[in-house]
Amino acid sequence: MGKLTYLMNVSLDGFIETPDRGLDWTVVDEELHGWFNEQSRRVDASLYGRRLYEVMASHWPTAEDDPSITGVEREFAQIWNSKPIVVFSTSLDSVVDNARLVKGDVEPILAELRKEFPGDLEVGGPNLAGQFIQRGLVDEFHLVIHPVAIGAGTPYWPVLDAPIRLRQTGTRTFESGARSVSFERA
Repeated sequence: MGKLTYLMNVSLDGFIETPDRGLDWTVVDEELHGWFNEQSRRVDASLYGRRLYEVMASHWPTAEDDPSITGVEREFAQIWNSKPIVVFSTSLDSVVDNARLVKGDVEPILAELRKEFPGDLEVGGPNLAGQFIQRGLVDEFHLVIHPVAIGAGTPYWPVLDAPIRLRQTGTRTFESGARSVSFERA
């Protein structure tokens, strides 16, 4: 059985977006975008909450045809468009071609997805990831920490009932000053 990984950009003070859902504080240059491509290429499928899915689906399905994007962005579009995406939502009625919509309790749905996709899975979106984290279902946590404090917004971590003991498994510093820090449960 593969691992379930939660990977997001995060500010130094622990937020993944500003209170108005802004992301303009991140610096995703060619080097960091290439690293994200590597991470995406490694998973069998992506599990998204509704809000993250809507952000991604508003751009990536047609990005490959956009002459203004960079080569690394075009590569990500190709990866994203070929990867199975499972969208957890109670409010959406439809999703793009490579995605499917699921509703219900995350734990039994994850058990079924693990049978279908024996390799690694990634969960994206703090609300959905929070449901998996609170049930002890996330195996690895990858934070791409940007050297900026934004003061408030949506936190990377959900409210926890008890501490989660972690062991650092890797780091990488990018030229932009962002730093990837990876952890697994201790």
